[in-house]
Amino acid sequence: MFTGIISNLGELIKVEEKAEGLRSLTIGCGYDPDDIDIGASIACSGVCLTVVARGRTGNRASFTVDAAAETLRATTAASWMPGTRLNLERALRLGDELGGHMVSGHVDGVAELIARDDFVDSAELVFRVPEDLARFIAPKGSVALDGISLTVNRVEGNSFAVHIIPHTLKVTTLDGRRVGARLNIEVDVMARYAARLLDTTPRAASR
Repeated sequence: MFTGIISNLGELIKVEEKAEGLRSLTIGCGYDPDDIDIGASIACSGVCLTVVARGRTGNRASFTVDAAAETLRATTAASWMPGTRLNLERALRLGDELGGHMVSGHVDGVAELIARDDFVDSAELVFRVPEDLARFIAPKGSVALDGISLTVNRVEGNSFAVHIIPHTLKVTTLDGRRVGARLNIEVDVMARYAARLLDTTPRAASR
């Protein structure tokens, strides 16, 4: 599990195509490589991936993960190339502060940035989501975009707006996102469970 609080900005260094649609991704980061366990989970722009190697690439700390065919199909990972910046978050540990909201790293789909208003030191971003995900997004609710925990300001049909504070712009990839950008989206797990309960609750017999 994760919290949606980004702890490091990574950069994709190397992409290697492997058998059966598997893709190996080596990501440069600011973590201490000796502190990264093989088999550990790291959220890479919202996608939970498993570390298969770690060390240094040139003079930079790095770790390697494998992205399966389904991950490449359902997320933006297929479009990542060397130089792509990625929001990184290591898995939540028992006793860690829960600063955002509970995020699983299992991406639900892809959201498209359809409008952006920049202010003096903040920005409002408007996203469009697939219709089947829109029902899980509510004003004042939480959503994870490229792994970032954000609060929804308003919802209109299958689009919603979020307001980005200066700190978030500084420490994530959102500052460089422009209209047309595609971001991984994970809806709030509580909203998904609530919708599931409503779908399965027996309706009262008609009188």
